[in-house]
Amino acid sequence: MTTSRRKFIKISALGVGGLATASAAYNMFGTTSFLNTFSAPNNSKALKRTATYCEVCFWKCAAWAYSDGEGHIQKIIGNDDDPHCNGRLCPRGTGGVGMYNDEDRLKTPLIRTTINGEQTFREASWDEALNVVASKLKTIKDNHGAESIALLKHGCPGWHFEHLFRAFGSDTTAEPAFAQCRGPRETAFALTFGSWVGSPEPTDIRDTKCLVLIGSHIGENMHNSQVQEMSDAIDNGATIITVDPRFSTAASKSQHWLAIKPATDIALLLSWMHVLIEEELYDKAYVEKYVYGFDELKAHVREFTPEWAYGITTIKPEEIRKTARAMAHAAPAVIVHPGRHVVWYGDDTQRERAIAILNGLLGSWGRRGGFYLKDSIAIPDFPHPEYPKPKWDWRDIGENYPLAQMGLTNEIIKASIPSENAKYPVKAWMVAGTNLIKSIPDTIQLQKALEALEFLVVVDTMPMDITGYADVILPECTYLERTDIVRSATNREPSIAVRFAAVPPKYQTKPGAWIAKEIGMRLGLEAYYQYDDFDEVVNWQLKEMGTSREEMEKIGVKKYPRQSGSLYLNEDEVHHFGTASGKIEFYSHELKDLGFDPMPKYTPHPEPPQGFYRLNYGRSPMHTFSRTSNNPNLTDLKKENDLWVNPKVARIIGLKTGQRVWLKNQDDIISTFSIKVRVTERVRWDSVYMVHGFGNDNKKLTRSYGKGIDDTQMISRVFTDPIMGGTGMRGNYVSIVTENPHKNEAI
Repeated sequence: MTTSRRKFIKISALGVGGLATASAAYNMFGTTSFLNTFSAPNNSKALKRTATYCEVCFWKCAAWAYSDGEGHIQKIIGNDDDPHCNGRLCPRGTGGVGMYNDEDRLKTPLIRTTINGEQTFREASWDEALNVVASKLKTIKDNHGAESIALLKHGCPGWHFEHLFRAFGSDTTAEPAFAQCRGPRETAFALTFGSWVGSPEPTDIRDTKCLVLIGSHIGENMHNSQVQEMSDAIDNGATIITVDPRFSTAASKSQHWLAIKPATDIALLLSWMHVLIEEELYDKAYVEKYVYGFDELKAHVREFTPEWAYGITTIKPEEIRKTARAMAHAAPAVIVHPGRHVVWYGDDTQRERAIAILNGLLGSWGRRGGFYLKDSIAIPDFPHPEYPKPKWDWRDIGENYPLAQMGLTNEIIKASIPSENAKYPVKAWMVAGTNLIKSIPDTIQLQKALEALEFLVVVDTMPMDITGYADVILPECTYLERTDIVRSATNREPSIAVRFAAVPPKYQTKPGAWIAKEIGMRLGLEAYYQYDDFDEVVNWQLKEMGTSREEMEKIGVKKYPRQSGSLYLNEDEVHHFGTASGKIEFYSHELKDLGFDPMPKYTPHPEPPQGFYRLNYGRSPMHTFSRTSNNPNLTDLKKENDLWVNPKVARIIGLKTGQRVWLKNQDDIISTFSIKVRVTERVRWDSVYMVHGFGNDNKKLTRSYGKGIDDTQMISRVFTDPIMGGTGMRGNYVSIVTENPHKNEAI
């Protein structure tokens, strides 16, 4: 492909798929009647049960897929022995059938071509498409080095292609899950406790007496086991404290809703520390035994009184004191939740540091009802030669962010824009399992990078936004149609789960493992693929772990004894934390030596100009970002997002519930589509709110095209965390446009 302007192509229809079945919603804090009363077809005795784990979101709940004699998926239910779900799937999990049945799926390989001067896609055989990909990768490696080819990935497909890339000589990899989601918390907790939080988070919610949620929407993000444990905690009388400018579902279950002014969270956290120390409510024995830097922290927070914080956060001093005392009363069975998607204002590592330090003051790390000491089991690598060492990799591209612990997506995007001073130029991308258009802020920069690339190959199941920019599109089958990597995740006790193909792939789709191997063989990497198919790899790994395919087909999940000692700290022993001092570090010399504040400080952030409102966005329990917005099962539950507007604002502008409006951000970017207004007291007057993942601009996503607004389109201003490179996205403002700004345009 040439380096000329890469035009976005709306993918044409490629045939009709199967009809979708209906799905029922998951009661957020109750039972799921659908799972208990499902009536199978008359031939239910003939249904085949296959072990799998869900890929509708990253929680990866183990499940059983039931298929009929004709190879059609009939239902999916949770695996009772899985600690990720305890036998119960959320709406998205049960809606996995919709991914398989979605007739809008990618069906065959596609290659960009030009006909009569217009760029379009044409159907291709797998041989032709894979040969084109391998040829282009070889050419770019010869001209620029393998390092210049980047992998932007997510989920299980990313694992397979990372192996391919490392074998080829490139470790230029990144995934939005780090810089666009949870990277700041991992860096902050590693600095404080010497340990990443990980996924699932080691939060002992089922035994907690107090749960503090700061912008963490348990129940709407539908992290399955956490939702269930929070339900148990509520039944057991736990105190719930929710800090959020919006009255979220979690806030509705809380004794305390602190409707904080956005961007002032660090001020609240510092004032909570002040109260705990000033009133001597912190865990003195725990701090004395395990903590380094308490005296420095005490001096640091002396002036951060609740009265000081009130003028910043708008939370009354008595409420700050009351909630601090509630935490102390429950300690150590208290959790100040580290959250997900914590990239907000650019000082996110320091905000997460404050959360970590607060947990340290309360003595919750390694204590029952706080944070348990997680454990996991390693999956053995199938034998292969050592990977070649690249001349440079993601660490070099992110060199300006000293504590980046994974590749930074935005830095790779920036390195893809030609520059005379480029030290590490990126010339081509493979994008696997992530819709960058909906997940990456600063779409103008992204557009420049896309136009400059010499080659772009996309692997996906759906015609998402990013596929329209590809040179070659490789259609992956859904998780129900493939055997995949063995799941091992941190939890209270180690366990593994398996995913076996429940039905053959539909259409001309293929598993990611097969695609990666076929490209690898064409690149001369046979030594890294010494197996016939990926089932052979999984069978070998299971045998190495003391089990077998036959056993795992029957049980789906296998638990192992803990390898790292007790679930909680043994108070009679000395515990060595993974920090430089071996203790919980309130004061960080590592940050100090790098030129950063060794303890968190509050710095004021810009505020919305007159007539603008801070754009806040979040999750729906029915959807996983844009991944499911076209799912035939889940669109029945939520077809589009709406715009939450405070009644005071609605009166000023003259808005009514159900009215359609458009948004214009601070950089004069106007939303492509409109959104329905929801007038509600559940959001502060200085903010508006919408669910992320809607506003798809592809007519072949027949259920989601034009439904609502794409919040990412409105995020043109990014505040980068100087410590680890996270991209803060909550500093964007919008005004509300009541008349169609596109009425004279062809949309």
